Amino acid sequence: MNDLRPVHLDPAPEWYGRLRVRTDLSPARWLTERHPGHGDFGTVAGVAAPGFARYARILHPASLEERPVRWDTVAAAHGTRVTPGARWHEVVGMGQDHRNASEYGRPGVWDEHPWEGPTPPDVAEALIPVLARHTRTPEHCWFGLWHGYGRWDFGGLPAFETPGRDEVLLSGTLADAVSPVRMDEFAELPDLWWPEDRAWCLGGDVDLVGTYVGGSPALIADLLAAPGLEAHAVAADDTVG
Repeated sequence: MNDLRPVHLDPAPEWYGRLRVRTDLSPARWLTERHPGHGDFGTVAGVAAPGFARYARILHPASLEERPVRWDTVAAAHGTRVTPGARWHEVVGMGQDHRNASEYGRPGVWDEHPWEGPTPPDVAEALIPVLARHTRTPEHCWFGLWHGYGRWDFGGLPAFETPGRDEVLLSGTLADAVSPVRMDEFAELPDLWWPEDRAWCLGGDVDLVGTYVGGSPALIADLLAAPGLEAHAVAADDTVG
């Protein structure tokens, strides 16, 4: 006998925060085309789309008493270093099977591991003005939301495929990228963001503690210099961490 009850899912919304749920997937077709250089699953370009001149990895901060803590601050306390492809367990001097848990924190340095999943809201807020300077269409952007987050029933909506994921298409302004969590604290931000002019693409994933951005050399230089972000230059075929 199967005693498991079906999980209740909320109906798919027409609006996700201030982002409109779309059924015409043509604006995402460029992400699904298979061609030489298409990002493989588990690579930077597989998360943030192939074909850009430069890429950056934006680290999701750890925290201490709910205040953000940079990875390089944690590394200094643990006697390690942060490289562009560093994994969190390496930064805290633990083995690959390290389990993210607050009891491994270091008093006075960090007490919560980095956010694992799509871009954290505070990081997104810091990214938006930088990204806005490098597109002609900040008022017209597209977003991909992984349909497997488990709260909404997206089964009846069309989805577009990226390496390892199926995404529901949303549209809205760049400024409204963070609106889902402003209006619902249990919502997730979209995994993928790109403007209509395709000047850049931002990618995150449910299993990652970093966000990846592909774009022009000028954009990546801006991200690396932004005081509110901890960013590292990476290559399209680097393995994501």
